Amino acid sequence: MIVTGIRGSVQASINQKRNSDSIVEVVTAEDIGKMPDKNVADSLQRVPGVNIATAGGTEGGFGENDRVSLRGTPSALTLTLLNGHSVSSGDWFADNIVGGGRSVSYSLLPSDIIKRVTVYKGGQADVLEGGATGVVDIETRKPLEFKENLSGSVSLGAVKSSLSGKTDPQMSALINWKNPENNLGVMLQVFDQKRTLRRDGQEFLWWDTLDANAPDIVAKEPGLKGKYISLLTGSAWFEQERERRGGLLDVQFKVNNQLTFDVNGFTSRLNAPNVNHNYMQVPISMLSNTWAGGGIVPTYTVSGNTVTSISFPTTCPIADCSRMSSGVQDIFARPVAYADSKFLNLEAEFKASDKLVFNGKLGTTKGVGHTESVGFEIWTPYSGGSYQLHGIDGPATVVIPGSNVYSNGGANGHGISTFGSTVTSTDKEDYAQLDGRWTTEWANIPTVKFGVRAANHSRSLEFIPIQQSPLGNEASFPTSSLINFPSDFGSALGGGVLSGAWTLPMSAVDAWAKQYTTFSGHGLQNEFTIKEPTQSGYVMADLSSDIVSGNFGVRVTRTQEKVGRNEPNAAGGYDAVVHEHTYWDVLPSANFRIDLAKDFVGRFSVSRTMARPELGQMAGLDLRDIQKTGTVGNADLTPIRSTNSDVAVEWYFAPKSMVAVDVFNMNLDSYVTFGSGTGVYYNQSAKAFTTYNVSTPVNTTAAVRGIEFSYIQSLFGGFGVNANYTYTKGHETGKAPASACATVNNCDMIGLSKNVYNLGAYFENDKFSARVAYNYRSTFLNGVDRRSAVYQLGVGTVSAAVNYNLTKNIALSLEGKDLNDPLLRSYATSPDQPRAFYKNGRQFFFGLRATM
Repeated sequence: MIVTGIRGSVQASINQKRNSDSIVEVVTAEDIGKMPDKNVADSLQRVPGVNIATAGGTEGGFGENDRVSLRGTPSALTLTLLNGHSVSSGDWFADNIVGGGRSVSYSLLPSDIIKRVTVYKGGQADVLEGGATGVVDIETRKPLEFKENLSGSVSLGAVKSSLSGKTDPQMSALINWKNPENNLGVMLQVFDQKRTLRRDGQEFLWWDTLDANAPDIVAKEPGLKGKYISLLTGSAWFEQERERRGGLLDVQFKVNNQLTFDVNGFTSRLNAPNVNHNYMQVPISMLSNTWAGGGIVPTYTVSGNTVTSISFPTTCPIADCSRMSSGVQDIFARPVAYADSKFLNLEAEFKASDKLVFNGKLGTTKGVGHTESVGFEIWTPYSGGSYQLHGIDGPATVVIPGSNVYSNGGANGHGISTFGSTVTSTDKEDYAQLDGRWTTEWANIPTVKFGVRAANHSRSLEFIPIQQSPLGNEASFPTSSLINFPSDFGSALGGGVLSGAWTLPMSAVDAWAKQYTTFSGHGLQNEFTIKEPTQSGYVMADLSSDIVSGNFGVRVTRTQEKVGRNEPNAAGGYDAVVHEHTYWDVLPSANFRIDLAKDFVGRFSVSRTMARPELGQMAGLDLRDIQKTGTVGNADLTPIRSTNSDVAVEWYFAPKSMVAVDVFNMNLDSYVTFGSGTGVYYNQSAKAFTTYNVSTPVNTTAAVRGIEFSYIQSLFGGFGVNANYTYTKGHETGKAPASACATVNNCDMIGLSKNVYNLGAYFENDKFSARVAYNYRSTFLNGVDRRSAVYQLGVGTVSAAVNYNLTKNIALSLEGKDLNDPLLRSYATSPDQPRAFYKNGRQFFFGLRATM
């Protein structure tokens, strides 16, 4: 009897893990189909040692898992492959377009395409280099693997997002044909999945002291000296329409028993137009009289180093408040924003003899990220106001009198300030590789594998700034289009944010921009081009005996980095400069599997691995003009190398059941952290060169160690349970100059959560199945933004799925994501300085699936 469904998927995953020579985790397509897994990251979050994030950086989550990392390390150190080859992807969010480039956006990879996902938690010589802490290989279905000559499936459904209140369609379909001789097959998959997103939030975008920003006030109030104050506190209403469309085509042709060809192409595009309405309180304007001195002395309270409350009178208490603003409305419209990923891969397998088989791959992959940003900014006249912090427990209580009625004036005079750009990144790789497998006559080394690979990787960034027409002033303001924040805005957060603030819809901002602005010229200081040729080769032997099996080998790789960017010169212009470096890496690995006793398996693994630096970290430039802060790339970053070891024991105590424990250790050379300094760059808002305080990525060292526990058990009557827990301890071990580790002894690693665990249960019979899962990740350092560390607090999510088989070929499903309506919370350098609060709401999926 063949067991399918949840129990079948559990058994398949356990069997593949048990029989593997290396330390791996496996997720199968059937397992994915029984949970609300809408992209590959949703499925991987239940695997021990895997961390997921709902954003690519520090921009906060958007209700969809987007990045995958292993064992508490940054996602850039985890390599994602598709069918064993590299895949490029873009990002739609500008900061990630500029600063990213290695980690794949899983928002582009729907779960529908999956046959199986294998997670390698260490090095293996025949697996492509580039994952210092591990590799995720996503395998798609192949036409000749299907049992029937003609088969297919279609899924039709809808998703309702609780916060936006919108219901959107979801569709995916597959059709597969193969001839009766089973030597020619064609498979086509398509998908079109839409979701309307609303996110309610409160953002604290500028934590700083007043010592340099408002020295007159500090002189009058010494109690404020050295104290941190929230200088931009925003009530942020984010709206986005996401639509992921694309497909996968695979053609297999078996010429004869010796030669088989496979052509595989994939495309996915995420259209993601969005607008962020952010009405911000600006104490800095009232304290400094808009940076001119002579501001208002506030009423305030201080706890530790933080100003926990501040209040200004509603009427001007000094001679002149005409240059002050209590608030500023920033409407950041991105009417065009998308990310895409595509590849074309030709693969051939040739059996030269009974003993020797060759496999070749030739392909290209390309990812594009693009966003057209229009910042529409209106400063309001002085009206006083206040904020009262509640730490990280909940949003601050913010008051800006008159924020519900449009007004214009104050700090920026009368007029509309505009900032923005069109930013496009293109990530591309052409590759060719040849692998061989030789079956030997040696009993203990039955197989030797070897191969070579060459690739040309490139990354470019185009930055076209926005230019405002002189006519685009206050008189052009589209007052007829004014709206207010939703009446229930912030209720999901528990209150505190502004109620009913005025704003404009994205359509009005877009129409205004088309009339009064243009995108022209080039932001030379932002643009860059990186070329990265690589070559590698390996040899690996499989080991087999009555007790021990495994593999051992070595991979050697050569990387050339050619980082081209524009750097300021003494004449006030720019020089095109190319920084060139060449790196060699020798990457040995050994993986051993030992049958300790019946149903007991022991494993030991050691390896040397590497990951190349984030492309944006080598050349990107991301500035905040008002705060005069930013992040600037470092063209001299070296690859991140890691020496890894694992010791694991697995007990397969019953069918579809297991218990496993794995102790791991990673010592990372040239790990990337952030230092600080200053630099002179062109300020788009001020239209002048300005000195910025900047963060710069630099190499250091780090160590990570921990332990993973896994438990799966099939119970009586179709019930089953699963649980896993990962404890990770890691820190920077080097004191990189001007880094937080060197200056304030904060050696936290980006992305490291000490505690990650998953709990699940299921029930299944011939007609009905149900599954529920809880996933938790503890607090972690999410990155550096505006020279401030950003920590995301621990958060847990609940998902559930119910499936009912109407017939053998038709099933109904009801699924829910984020059913506990999680609150995303982050803070700056300490928990008494909140950074953001976000709510995305719950998602409910309704579907019908038919197969033939």
